[in-house]
Amino acid sequence: MRVLAVSPHLDDAAFSVGGTLAALAAAGHEVTVVTCFTASVPDPAGFALACQLDKGLSADVDYMALRRAEDAAAMGLLGAEPVHLELPEAPHRGYDSAPDLFAGVHDGDDVHLDVAAALEPLTADLWLAPQALGGHVDHLQVLRAVAALDRPVLWWRDSPYVLRDPDAVPGPDLPGGLAELRLPQDLDRRGEACACYTTQLGFQFGGAEAMRAALAGLPEVLLAGDRARALAG
Repeated sequence: MRVLAVSPHLDDAAFSVGGTLAALAAAGHEVTVVTCFTASVPDPAGFALACQLDKGLSADVDYMALRRAEDAAAMGLLGAEPVHLELPEAPHRGYDSAPDLFAGVHDGDDVHLDVAAALEPLTADLWLAPQALGGHVDHLQVLRAVAALDRPVLWWRDSPYVLRDPDAVPGPDLPGGLAELRLPQDLDRRGEACACYTTQLGFQFGGAEAMRAALAGLPEVLLAGDRARALAG
């Protein structure tokens, strides 16, 4: 079976559903992770620049190139093939602060159309994508794009947002009529893969050991419609 996971950022799939992806790959399925917002932007400024300076990286570092390399290493451990779409993250699309990332999609930000256009020709038997728990605008845009394609999708709980707010609600474009599903998971492999994202661990979790402790108690619960459940079952 061909499995395709659509990740907003270079870490979301691993943090949220890495154990499931690892188990699917180990079972012999062809697993690909397409990450949407990975473009390097020359001479970042403002909030975009602050997003790398606050992680101890100087202004002359290609932050996204560094993150793409982290993702390639993580996907190697999960047994997945990484694909990086060259779309800019929200700080490069006019979102100018951390609160702004969670305050709703800006008028005129139609990047979901670009995401859908890039995904539309791709083929897979089973898709995975975020529920957009936490309301990050990039996650909302990916949810909107994948939902519009009408594929058989397993919708994952966005981590670390679900850790911070277990009662977080999905984005408004999540389809209805879904039921919970758990597939086999290799949570040890998930921890190993997530440790590759060294630029993110301190910011998101407080370090590698804190990440492993936080994720250890997080089973990967998916939501699925009838088509996806039949394929996954």
